[in-house]
Amino acid sequence: MGAYRKYVSEFLGTFALIFIGAGSACANYNLGQSGGQGLGLLGIALAFGFAVVAIVYSLGYISGSHINPAITVSMVVTNRMDAQTGFMYIVSQLGGAAFAGYLLKTLFPAAIAINFGTCGLGSGVSIMQGIIMEVIVTFLLVFVVYATVIDKRATATLAGLAIGLVVVLGVIVGGTVSGGSMNPAVVFGPALASGHFDNHYVWWLGPIAGGVLAGIVYENFFAESKKK
Repeated sequence: MGAYRKYVSEFLGTFALIFIGAGSACANYNLGQSGGQGLGLLGIALAFGFAVVAIVYSLGYISGSHINPAITVSMVVTNRMDAQTGFMYIVSQLGGAAFAGYLLKTLFPAAIAINFGTCGLGSGVSIMQGIIMEVIVTFLLVFVVYATVIDKRATATLAGLAIGLVVVLGVIVGGTVSGGSMNPAVVFGPALASGHFDNHYVWWLGPIAGGVLAGIVYENFFAESKKK
């Protein structure tokens, strides 16, 4: 049952992240349409960041709270996780993402106008610029994960706050360029519900490349010489 608990944890954690994060984008759209004061980019960034903090502290001890295929792929590449478990993590994450996306479609039907919060390239932003932004912000996120969660020399009690803060900053910096997703699942769930897959590969290539690079850099330059 231990492995299944991990998969359920990844499903629920990813569901919560997208329901709250993308849901805040949907709520922001509805507020704007009704003439109310919207949340803005900062509000959406905070929603994503606080969601990550809550998920890491509530489910991290079960599965590590990857809730992100880019993190899972990085762990597999650096031999921190076996490929079979990594595959099941990603399946669980995408399942949670899809569930969240379709719930947002039911609860915020008008938000189809923004594809239920899935990411898109900003005005005048090229595909390459979008990929580069996703590589950079995901590199920073995954590097912090290795430094605070994986490395046993770190103060684990601060991991959730550190990771959540990086998510907030990543969304703020990358929001107008690529959406600052740092996470293929964040884009996949709402995209599936809305049917909007324009340039979808940007949010797979960028985050996975950034995550793998962060893992390789950390393992080779900052990690202890022998894994335990």
